[in-house]
Formats: sequence, C-alpha cells, structure tokens
Amino acid sequence: MATLEIKDLHVTVEADNSTKEILKGVDLTVKQGETHAIMGPNGSGKSTLAYSIAGHPKYTITQGTVTLDGEDVLEMSVDERARAGMFLAMQYPVEVPGVSVSNFLRTSATAIRGEAPKLRTWVKEVKTAMEQLQMDPSFAERNVNEGFSGGEKKRHEILQMELLKPKIAILDETDSGLDVDALRQVSEGVNRVRETGEVGTLLITHYTRILRYIKPDFVHVFSAGRIVESGGPELADKLEAEGYEAYTKGGASA
Repeated sequence: MATLEIKDLHVTVEADNSTKEILKGVDLTVKQGETHAIMGPNGSGKSTLAYSIAGHPKYTITQGTVTLDGEDVLEMSVDERARAGMFLAMQYPVEVPGVSVSNFLRTSATAIRGEAPKLRTWVKEVKTAMEQLQMDPSFAERNVNEGFSGGEKKRHEILQMELLKPKIAILDETDSGLDVDALRQVSEGVNRVRETGEVGTLLITHYTRILRYIKPDFVHVFSAGRIVESGGPELADKLEAEGYEAYTKGGASA
C-alpha cells in the first residue's frame, strides 16, 4: 500500500525582494485508499503545500521530509515524481498550444507505464473515460486547455487522473469556478478512481460543497502554514457552521 508521508515541512518563497516562510511545519500521512480533505481560508498555504510536493521551482524546502513508499520525493525531478505515482490536478490548469489532448494523454501514459499503450485498447479507454465525464469526443483533437471553459479544464484534469491511475492524487481546489453540473461530473470522476481503492487522495479546498459529493475519511484544518486541527467528516460540518475565524484568530493550537 502506497504511503505519502510529510514530516515537519517548511517552505519559503521569494516575494518583493524578501524571503517569506509559507509552510511552517506540516505533518501529514496519506495512504493509498484514503481521502484527506485539507480545508482553510485563502492564503493559509494550502496550494503551497500542493505545489511543493509536486516540485514547483518557485518554492524552496528549507526543512522537513516528503517520502512516497519510503523514497525521498524531494530528491526526485518533477517527472520522476509523476512516474513514482504522484498526480497534481491544478487549480488553474495551463494551456499547451500545439499539443492535442489525445497526444498529451498518450505521451503521459507512455511515460507513466514505461511503454506506449496499445492503440486499439487505448482509444477505447479514452473514449469511455470521456463519456463518463460527459466530454465531447472532439476535445481529444483540441489543443490542451486552449479555449476550454473552467469546467472543461477541470474535467480534463480528472480525465488525466482516471487514465494515469496515480498512487497519490493531489487535487488543488478542483471545485474552484465550477457550476453545479460541472462539480457533480468532476466529483463523480474522482469517486470512480477512489472506488478502486488504489489511490490516496489529498483534496484541497476552502468550501464544503465538494464534500457533499466526495466524502473524506479525514479532514484537516490549515491555518498560517500548518495543520491546526484534524478529525473526521464531522469537522467539515463544524467549519460549514462556524467558519475559520476561531483558527485564524489563534483559537486552535498546532
């Protein structure tokens, strides 16, 4: 069973000619088959956690460790992290002009699997996944995210997740900018992957609405760069009723 283990993670970023510490000692363990929701207000460091784990060069790890199955993730290049089984669905997916969705997906699958998927079975696999996400088949021939709506971009992220079958999936505010229908379609895609029991999911959000569709096993409250409280799904209900004020004013200890 794959395990992502984060211990005492400290991260800084350069901004306005100064160094600012964003993460201030994060401890978290995510096992294959588990779903963890990270919740907190804007600016608390949730997305920094996601991008630091994925290897974004903007962020500097100053202390702590991140391991996947005991292997040092921080020593891996970005593509090595992906091949090891890590996946990041971005809050703001980027456009890739000149690269079609079909080529992007097959190239990615080849890198992850170590060999090119057989074309006949691959086409069927992609078609089935797109149908389940209610994506028009013509999207396969469009350039990656170019001219896509917010909902289309997020569905494409989940399409990648379904096809690449990661061990650990980090979903950074996947619900951001989605209407009710798109939120339901994206959530159903995440749940299909979860039901296999083969992926550990780290769901980052500051709203509880996505948790009506994706039921977490664990909920963690993020504030000022660290996890300040952890619990079960009932913690999300508490946040829905009371908000983050108690945590942002120092009402909870780390």
